[in-house]
Amino acid sequence: MNETPLARVLSDERLNAGLAWALTAGVAALAVGSLLEGEPLSAGFAAVVVALAVVPPVGFRHPRAMLPWEVLALASLPVLARTVVVLSGLGTGRIATYVAVAAVALIVAVELHVFTAVRMSPGFAVVFVVLTTMAAAGVWAVSRWAADVLLGTGFLLRPGVEEATVERRLMLDFLASTVAGLGGGAVFQLYVRRQAPLDERIVGADADAGLGEVP
Repeated sequence: MNETPLARVLSDERLNAGLAWALTAGVAALAVGSLLEGEPLSAGFAAVVVALAVVPPVGFRHPRAMLPWEVLALASLPVLARTVVVLSGLGTGRIATYVAVAAVALIVAVELHVFTAVRMSPGFAVVFVVLTTMAAAGVWAVSRWAADVLLGTGFLLRPGVEEATVERRLMLDFLASTVAGLGGGAVFQLYVRRQAPLDERIVGADADAGLGEVP
């Protein structure tokens, strides 16, 4: 029985690795471009995604030990959206920021699930992604505050803006990160665990133990 093009993409090990590396290269280019445009925070986001994406191939010493390309695509889109919004001066990219944070949490969950012996129950998987997203949002808030205090930027502490307004924005940011984390947890549970044939197309993945032999 002949496979459809979509079925082949979802099951072919080489295709998965090729698409994943292409997406990683694209995010790396975004990181460099953002840095050159004077947007270190956008560059930092993209760099984190790249660093997490290359952990499996470096750890297994095999170029095909890559994350599912769909997961990297989900992580790339909000990073791209945030970069475009910020560099074009259309806004701060707050929504895209927290979707990107949730995508990073999703990558961590997928790497633990696919490349290690860690196994998460359905409920814990969702909670893990949500809490990781909220923790990352906290680190993001502290990073912006530190930049404002030490470097004189205006990410949070802007002249003429009352403290109550800053606090309200932070609470809304944490709420947005929670919602985004719930979305990331749902993707992990409904797609990564149930639909994607990870053990068939990722070097180093094993459906039962989370680990595999790398030829």
